[in-house]
Amino acid sequence: MRLEKPSLRNWLLIGLALLIIAALALGFRAPPVLVDSAEVKRGDFRISVEQEGRTRVADRYEVYAPVPGQLARVLLEPGDAVQAGDALFVIHPLQTPPLDARSRAQAEAMLAGAEVSVQLAGSQLEAEQSRLALAESELRRARPLLEQALISVEQFERIEAEARRARASERSARFAVDIARHERDNARAVLQSNGQGSAPITVYSPVSGQVLRRLRQSEGAVQAGEPVLAISNLDSLEVEVDVLSADAVRLRPGMAVELERWGGEATLQGQVRRIEPAGFTRISALGVEEQRVWVIVDFASEREHWQGLGDAYRIEARFILWQGEDILQVPASALFRHDEAWAAYVIEDGIARLRPVQAGRRSGLLREVLHGLSPGEQVVLHPGGDILEGSRVRLRQ
Repeated sequence: MRLEKPSLRNWLLIGLALLIIAALALGFRAPPVLVDSAEVKRGDFRISVEQEGRTRVADRYEVYAPVPGQLARVLLEPGDAVQAGDALFVIHPLQTPPLDARSRAQAEAMLAGAEVSVQLAGSQLEAEQSRLALAESELRRARPLLEQALISVEQFERIEAEARRARASERSARFAVDIARHERDNARAVLQSNGQGSAPITVYSPVSGQVLRRLRQSEGAVQAGEPVLAISNLDSLEVEVDVLSADAVRLRPGMAVELERWGGEATLQGQVRRIEPAGFTRISALGVEEQRVWVIVDFASEREHWQGLGDAYRIEARFILWQGEDILQVPASALFRHDEAWAAYVIEDGIARLRPVQAGRRSGLLREVLHGLSPGEQVVLHPGGDILEGSRVRLRQ
């Protein structure tokens, strides 16, 4: 029996049937999934902790009335500059009864104690001056060593931070000497006013600085020990930031800090000086109890760059825990757990391909990629259950 060859008409029918089958297959095929994507890039990468803080003066001194009496009107206003020894206000003492033997002995003991405090503060100042001289000497020797790459940048920053702490300690010791002398003068005034009340007492500024607060302005009666003015030197300004205790354990003295949103355009530089060992409980805005820790930050930028800052001003601090350059990174929303490891969907010619990924550090919305992805590749963001290996995807416009 002889088979006949298919005619041209039969071939056309067969081709038409195949086209119809292909069209039906394409018609019933699932449409591509609409997705968002991001590009795998290299760039700067940093891990940081951001918290809101406020400025404070390291050395604040409240000037109070040494004896009870009538306070004359205080003419100084907040912001006025004063020098050590300038007259601040005048008190007309009340007629005081003569001191009995016990009260006089107590007053003399207070004066003797004040004299000892002056000597102790002077000795502490000499010790801090010696420490400052040594720290500045080490800093001068370290600069040429850094230029010759004989020491690391981290070692130089530690030496520089030590010199900055020594300067702050020396400044505080100088304030302590001035305050001790003021206490001695007050104790001496109590003995000199024994049985007297007519001679007015002028109270002088114990330190050079600015008037922070005027607690009494109008003329009136005051009691001994009542505060009248608050004075400090704004050059000793520092920043106090309360951070979560879980973040505080990752901070170290000397760590770099960026200070932002303080009112100026420039980002100020700072360094962690002290992390207080005791925490405290604070209720957050959501009503959750949080354990917080105070962290004290010194300004590393020159004084002229933060001239407008004062006491108790708001500021935001960013503590730099780690930073690197040319780090391969991807949005953290592109990674998900798969078979007890990290994975991502890479878009290749409109097809989602499952790719195992070795992830590293995380910084906010970004994640470091150690292995598995290459620069320039497109990855699916927020992959859902409708995306599987080989799924067709279409980028959202």
